[in-house]
Amino acid sequence: MLVILSGVSGAGKDTIKKELIKRMENVISLPSFTSRNPRVGEEEGVQYHFITKEEFKEKIKNGEFYEYDIHHENYYGTSRKLMNEKIQSGKIIVKDIEVNGTENLIKTLKHETKLVTIFLKVDKEELKHRLINRGDDLSESEMELRLSRLQYEESKIPLYDYVIKNDELEKTVQVIMTIIENEVRLEGTI
Repeated sequence: MLVILSGVSGAGKDTIKKELIKRMENVISLPSFTSRNPRVGEEEGVQYHFITKEEFKEKIKNGEFYEYDIHHENYYGTSRKLMNEKIQSGKIIVKDIEVNGTENLIKTLKHETKLVTIFLKVDKEELKHRLINRGDDLSESEMELRLSRLQYEESKIPLYDYVIKNDELEKTVQVIMTIIENEVRLEGTI
């Protein structure tokens, strides 16, 4: 099963993913490949696989991604090989990905594996507060770029199975854990 978490930058996708992995026995992550530089505290292969734009373009040319997109001037993509290995392991994969990637994965994988899509909704003022306090030292233009994407991302909500307002971490994690448990039970009855 693949559980997709989406929402604008600062919606809490990575934080929630970490909590799910910590609390649920059969849940693992599938880091995307990206051409952006690591943030402070990020490790290769944990949050992302960090590669150059040239390496990314080579992987695109070789058909190595299920999906990829340019987001905030950097490439992001989901490896076919790594995804297939994790699906074969029988684990529940939790992947945080933006809306275009979600749309592409739905088209590509809907007949191959069980997909559960969750959109994390955050109020604009709360989002701005999170982005300021995240420690990325965003310029005013970078902040506006992320905030301006909110309306576009929310226009894609109809793609998702679940929409959760992420205004309280513990509550959000509990709701998503319940969703995953229920989806596993439903999958077992099919």
